[in-house]
Amino acid sequence: MADNDTSTTNSANGNAKTAAARPTRTRPASRSSARASRASEDAMKKQIAELKREVNRLNRTLSEQAGEAAETAHGWYRGAADRASNLYSGASDRASRAASQLRSQAQSVSETVQQNPGTFSTAMLIGGLVGLLAGMAISRSSAPEPDWLHRWHR
Repeated sequence: MADNDTSTTNSANGNAKTAAARPTRTRPASRSSARASRASEDAMKKQIAELKREVNRLNRTLSEQAGEAAETAHGWYRGAADRASNLYSGASDRASRAASQLRSQAQSVSETVQQNPGTFSTAMLIGGLVGLLAGMAISRSSAPEPDWLHRWHR
């Protein structure tokens, strides 16, 4: 009942509804919370801007490094291609000279055989006989015949 007495005294002054409806501390608290939220928003905006600058800087750094790597790879490729081209042209020149030399030697052997057919046939016959005799000598000096071969000869 004491509470009722207080409200009635306040109502007599005309302050009953205003004092109960609006506390004096709510307004400054809402202003400070609005300022705090604005400050936190500003801080977040600053951090976001800073992060964007950092991402842009990293992108520039990466693109520079990628460009350098591409130039290096292109230089390696160009060097390897030049070396391969030089090796191919050198091998091609040597093969061409060797083929030309073989053609000339084959032509000279062919001319010699055509001019002396008897000499060529005699040389081939002697070479064949020497090969046959060498083969027979090797087969005689090898290990004795295996046992399974004797079974079939009995």
